[in-house]
Amino acid sequence: MADTLRKAIAEFVGAFALVFVGAGAIISTRDRPDLLLVALAHGLTIGVMASATAHISGGHFNPAVTFGALVGRQISLRLSVVYWIAQLLGGLVAASALLGVFPSGEWRSTSLGTPQVSPGVGIGPAILVEAVLTFFLVFVVYGTAIDPKGAFRAVGGLAIGFTVALDIMMGGPLTGAAMNPARWFGPGVVAGLFDNWFVYWIGPLAGGLIAGLVYGRVLLEPSAKP
Repeated sequence: MADTLRKAIAEFVGAFALVFVGAGAIISTRDRPDLLLVALAHGLTIGVMASATAHISGGHFNPAVTFGALVGRQISLRLSVVYWIAQLLGGLVAASALLGVFPSGEWRSTSLGTPQVSPGVGIGPAILVEAVLTFFLVFVVYGTAIDPKGAFRAVGGLAIGFTVALDIMMGGPLTGAAMNPARWFGPGVVAGLFDNWFVYWIGPLAGGLIAGLVYGRVLLEPSAKP
């Protein structure tokens, strides 16, 4: 029980940091949007928090990453549910905290940094973008953090953070590149923005599913599987 609580706290803190810094960066640059700054804000946050908590919980901070680990038989269903609750709560509390940082007139213009599908991007393409980008993310998590023969000890969470950043550089102008239901959930619920909400669940979970099947069940050596 104590170990499960430790893992839940680590996941809560990581998800909180991602939303607080990531969404906060979007609000802070609302007058002069800066894709590179926003990408680095998300990527660096994930990188440092994954490095700080990988030895405790694995540093998922993302229901899609946890789902990918579940599909690849790297985590139990019971612990996955604990992670999902902690991640969503972390995003929700972080978004609520941002209300105390930015005046209403500032955060409302960006809907509290909630990821949104850009005009002209169809629902199908939006889901595809989120799925492909999340596949990259979960694939890299497997290769650097889950696979015992991976490069995690050498590069820490940097590879995971870099993947988040490069994904945002591509998908940010299209869907916001959430790659994470918790990243949408917190700001979306607090800001009351539910437009195309399913894009940020279906896409990331589909990407996590495929990555879990490909790496967890095909590429991961049998001796490395629990």
